Amino acid sequence: MSRTIRALLLVILVAGCGSREFSAPRNLDDACSIVAQRPQYLRAFQQTERTWGIPVAVQMAIIYQESKFIGNARPPHQYALGVLPIGRQSSAYGYSQALDGTWDDYLASSAGRSRAQRHEIRDATDFMGWYMTATTRELGIPLNDTRNQYLAYHEGRAGYRRGTHNSKAWLVRIAAELEGRAIMYDAQLRSCGRI
Repeated sequence: MSRTIRALLLVILVAGCGSREFSAPRNLDDACSIVAQRPQYLRAFQQTERTWGIPVAVQMAIIYQESKFIGNARPPHQYALGVLPIGRQSSAYGYSQALDGTWDDYLASSAGRSRAQRHEIRDATDFMGWYMTATTRELGIPLNDTRNQYLAYHEGRAGYRRGTHNSKAWLVRIAAELEGRAIMYDAQLRSCGRI
């Protein structure tokens, strides 16, 4: 085999190993379109619903807010003096925007899969199920209460218990919008026969 062909095959192999689908699906306001474009999403959502009891539409609404369905999403960089990058505002990463410490707790728990990755939809939704089920146990928030589950997810359970969200009108507004989004996603998925 010639050197050129070997080099080309090596480039193709390396490119194939490193590529992932991290872009968002088109039309994030249409749940049927999202799951038609990314059937693996629906399988992950349904598995999490079977395992943890979190409705598919609730998962979708929270992932919409956290990452807009972008698997490698991260918070933006912060800058000193407007130009010098000093890091990110948090360690949140992936579809679920799980923080490093919380993700480590999930991995260490009996529920966590040791090789789970935050940029894999199946792992991200399972993490959300684990976290939200613990929220229900600790705070009594029903699994289908998108608004309050999101507030506890965003602020942490201790923050929610202290009521830190009450001083953040923007967050309370977003949580209310997510409740509406979950209702919309549920109706859409029912109309196209996906749930």
